[in-house]
Amino acid sequence: MRFSELRTRDVINQSDGRRLGTATDFEISLPDGRITAIVVPGRSRLAGMFTREGELVIPWSQIRKIGHDVILVDFPGTGG
Repeated sequence: MRFSELRTRDVINQSDGRRLGTATDFEISLPDGRITAIVVPGRSRLAGMFTREGELVIPWSQIRKIGHDVILVDFPGTGG
């Protein structure tokens, strides 16, 4: 699977059903080249502004399933 394919999928928190966004970046372990986390950007505070509340860094261990359209994660503490 290519990074570009992962970036097109919605990230859904299976614990509460919320859409967290799309994976825009990845953390990679340099010694072995494995993905260690996906990064989902935070929400914009003001419409049209580039300021973000903060990124969600979701460890690879919390990814439950990668489907054709979505990435299911178990990521507690995303709030409401």
